[in-house]
Amino acid sequence: MNRIPQLINAVALIGLLTIVPSVNASHQASISFTQENDLFSGSDGHYTNGLRFAWVSGRDNPPPDWAVKVASFVPWFPKQQPIRHGYAVGQSMFTPRHTRDTNPDPEDRPYAGWLYGSIGLGVEQNEQLDILALTLGVIGPSSFAGETQIAVHEWIGSPKPMGWDTQLKDEPGINLMFQRSWRGLGRTQFNHHQLDYTPHLGFTLGNIYTYANGGITLRYGENLPFDYGPPRVQHGLPTGTDFAQHKNFNHYWFAGIETRVVAQNIFLDGNNFVDSRQVNKNPVVADLQFGVIVDWENSRLSYTHVFRTPEFDTQGRIDSFGALTYSWRY
Repeated sequence: MNRIPQLINAVALIGLLTIVPSVNASHQASISFTQENDLFSGSDGHYTNGLRFAWVSGRDNPPPDWAVKVASFVPWFPKQQPIRHGYAVGQSMFTPRHTRDTNPDPEDRPYAGWLYGSIGLGVEQNEQLDILALTLGVIGPSSFAGETQIAVHEWIGSPKPMGWDTQLKDEPGINLMFQRSWRGLGRTQFNHHQLDYTPHLGFTLGNIYTYANGGITLRYGENLPFDYGPPRVQHGLPTGTDFAQHKNFNHYWFAGIETRVVAQNIFLDGNNFVDSRQVNKNPVVADLQFGVIVDWENSRLSYTHVFRTPEFDTQGRIDSFGALTYSWRY
């Protein structure tokens, strides 16, 4: 039985990795790599690291049959609009604040890892983007988060995290995510530059996360591109990583806020089917983020810094981490 989550995860990831190269991508497809880490804020603990590779089809790509069929079953998707699809694989890790303790504080966040693959669809109409994504993966030792963090700490000469043997147990995970964004719903000019805002609403359902979310992103720049702001690992929406190509150098600044009403967070609530460490989560969590995006021809580099309100009762202070993303269109 202990090998079942490993088998499920291996099949999902192998399937994604074999599908991506077989897609007949045009010059409009994009690849992105995102690294989120609390090292950017000079701390180490709680949500400590996230990695994600994503591929998104181009606007000129005819969608595969499965994408057309799935989109036809989503009642709120705009009809007769081009369907974008994307794939992503990633890993996230969570630790308590003090990683040198062999027996971590039971009132601090438990050790946990999450290894996953995502398939997403995106449909845009009149500057409104709908994204639907299915994510499958595994938490626990089979996520290899412990081995990854220990290896990285040894490589950079940091103290070895000592409490991974107390992490959450193996459990397969599934999440269905939806988000709707309205690009540039409001626009104005300020100091000879463009200023707009893009609100979004969404929900996530599953045994990993269950929450409703809503927020807004402000963008400020001389020549704002046709996109929906910076990509983030936590959202798990691969088709949201697309960006508009520029012939010359371009950049813009952004700031935003998102609030989530959380019913389930397995990384705080603990395993669903076996006993594990857990803490009492806060039902409402907010992220304040800001950063900059730089475009050059077919490349994009973005940095996002995030301040997150306490996610559990005994956390005591706001968490902070950074997200660095490089994207390339071909």
